[in-house]
Amino acid sequence: MQFTKQFTILLVVLISLAGFSQQAYYTNGQNNIDFSLTGQNMYNALQTKVSNLINFDNYTYGDARDDFEIMELDPTNSNNVLLIYGFTNSLDCVGGINDRRIRDKDDFGGSNCEYNREHVFVRSNANPSMGSASNSTTGIAADPHNLRASDVNRNGFRGSKKFAAGSGNSGDVGSGNWYPGDEWRGDVARIMMYMYVRYGERCLPDLNAIGSKEGTTEMLQLLLEWNADDPVSTIENNRNNHLEGTYGSRNPFIDNPYFAKIIWGGNEEPEDTWGILSVNKVELESVVSLFPNPAKDIVTVNISNNRDTRIEIYNILGTRLFIRKINETMSIDISHLKSGVYLFKCIQDHKITTKKLMVQ
Repeated sequence: MQFTKQFTILLVVLISLAGFSQQAYYTNGQNNIDFSLTGQNMYNALQTKVSNLINFDNYTYGDARDDFEIMELDPTNSNNVLLIYGFTNSLDCVGGINDRRIRDKDDFGGSNCEYNREHVFVRSNANPSMGSASNSTTGIAADPHNLRASDVNRNGFRGSKKFAAGSGNSGDVGSGNWYPGDEWRGDVARIMMYMYVRYGERCLPDLNAIGSKEGTTEMLQLLLEWNADDPVSTIENNRNNHLEGTYGSRNPFIDNPYFAKIIWGGNEEPEDTWGILSVNKVELESVVSLFPNPAKDIVTVNISNNRDTRIEIYNILGTRLFIRKINETMSIDISHLKSGVYLFKCIQDHKITTKKLMVQ
């Protein structure tokens, strides 16, 4: 029992330290961020922070290709990279199938069954355009925060189409627009937000996406929804951590999606990763309960106030294993989880609480 208690404390400390290490980027060094800022003031502060990097004129489009083999890796198989817009988990590519979600990391190129670099904010959609891109290109066209690995053909299918509302897998929607797919919509939104903060009016959201604007701001409601509905993934965090070292900056909206809320507003409730940016506080400790705990095959979650709550389960390595939105009592099958300690995280109305879940 003493060992379990010490182990649990260590686990919580390690996960907390990971969050603080991300915060450190914003609070250490030059251009520290005042977390009490809101609206345009926070926008300006983040713009100054992410623009203050020494590698902007040195980092090349070719460097991004090399970084892909590190930062785009499939968290479940380090031999493969994950491909944005993809949805089929198979390495087979008979007939040049283009909907693949994974590729061997060495299969970079320009042919069928290979992957290349996708500009999520299309180069030609910027105003003025980002221009051409070759391996020696630097500057905005080489910004790795805007580059993702993509199947060659699927990259071509997207072309310069603007993002628009949709559901399910990626593909054409409306009149010549593009839906990135349920798995990738949050990634896209956070990249678009970064590009707008980093490059200002040159990368206005409506230059690269379709939708109504949030109030008097230039941010699209669609992107705010995607940011809230599709939480940050492991690969996004991996990319951010790697690019801080090789490029010199981070994407703030990956570190904490709630930045979008305090800059542009909206009715959405993105996660406040650090639990320090949100304004309205709701005491969750007595609202959320788990039983039985310890549990073996099934754990039941009860939300006593019947309000929308996002629940997540993490293992000791900080990998998210489960995510679901609920507002009432729900039983969760945990029979696939190995015996041990897990963290059960609940997010409701900007407030986060974390409970220990023991699996027998």
